Amino acid sequence: MFNGLLDMSIWGYVAVALVFTHITIASVTLFLHRHQAHRGIDLHPIISHFFRFWLWLTTSMVTKQWVAIHRKHHAKCETEDDPHSPMIEGINKVMWQGAELYRKEAKVQATLDDYGHNTPDDWLERNLYGNRRTNKLGIALMAVINLVLFGPIGLTIWAVQMAWIPFWAAGIINGVGHYWGYRNFEVSDTSTNIVPWGIIVGGEELHNNHHAFGSSSKFSVHWWEFDIGWMYIQILQFFGLAKVKKVAPKPVMDTSKPALDKETVIALVTNRFAVMSNYARQVMKRVYKDEVSSADSASRDALKRAKRLLSSDDILIDEAGRKDLELALADSKTLETVYAFRKQLQEIWMKTADTHEQLLQALQEWCQRAEATGIQALQDFAHSLKNYSMAPKAV
Repeated sequence: MFNGLLDMSIWGYVAVALVFTHITIASVTLFLHRHQAHRGIDLHPIISHFFRFWLWLTTSMVTKQWVAIHRKHHAKCETEDDPHSPMIEGINKVMWQGAELYRKEAKVQATLDDYGHNTPDDWLERNLYGNRRTNKLGIALMAVINLVLFGPIGLTIWAVQMAWIPFWAAGIINGVGHYWGYRNFEVSDTSTNIVPWGIIVGGEELHNNHHAFGSSSKFSVHWWEFDIGWMYIQILQFFGLAKVKKVAPKPVMDTSKPALDKETVIALVTNRFAVMSNYARQVMKRVYKDEVSSADSASRDALKRAKRLLSSDDILIDEAGRKDLELALADSKTLETVYAFRKQLQEIWMKTADTHEQLLQALQEWCQRAEATGIQALQDFAHSLKNYSMAPKAV
């Protein structure tokens, strides 16, 4: 009995720890994140309750608190009200003290009232999972279970379980996921995709994709990206245990369309992040490359310092970056023009109060001005906008 009911090799214990922690990650990404916070999927009550029970055992996190804090993060991202922004708190604090920031925000009743709606409020939640006096019993029970099953090394496995979410979710995703990595979409926050293979943290590694399409139940957008959480959703859906409600839109191109129309407007607004990503690649990058190749050494240095800033949202550019950007644009009239057109196109998406007719007129005028610049990359892009179409509805 000293070694517990399951006497295993050291690699057996490692495997158990990895399986246990991965179930916790799956519970966070599938239940708390995609199902509860963003309603991207519906889960069968049996699966939903298993995840609630497992999270009680392994994290003691309360569903309403987690959901409210995460929704507030999206609503107030990179502002003073963001519960865990590296831009505000600093990367080191979010990385290493992310769990403390979470606990601090969980005590703010206004956050729970404003953002914690439509979360479980049944007898179990009120009296066990979400009750202040009993919600810590789960992790104590987990320690006992590990000790009985694996002996003293079970407490080491338990310690790993307790540190897993604070490190990988609160630290890595909330910290590194807003600090380092690549970006598919220039959203108005610092979110990044840490790596294109979302395995260790259940697909949450694809954080920039998620911020672009918050309610999508699938976090990968390119064929070379992998979201293991989406794979689990497909398996659950196959067995009737999950239902996909929302996924990120995919641009549909119809080259037979003769001109911009109302359908084009809807398609462009729906796919605006992809449109702006294409603008960065097809216009900004192309013009930048031409300008660098023809610039003198002083201008070339200024352009290189501003390269990343040319497609960044204003809110993400600090004072030093703003000066670098101004110097680069002052040295290149062509680059200044396409940069201005980029901002004008973004402003069109912001006119949410406008009718489709008004948006169509604004886009038509933008395209006419773009084609009149004589800049080939900009003309090509403006000409391609009419091809955007909505996917045909399923019959």
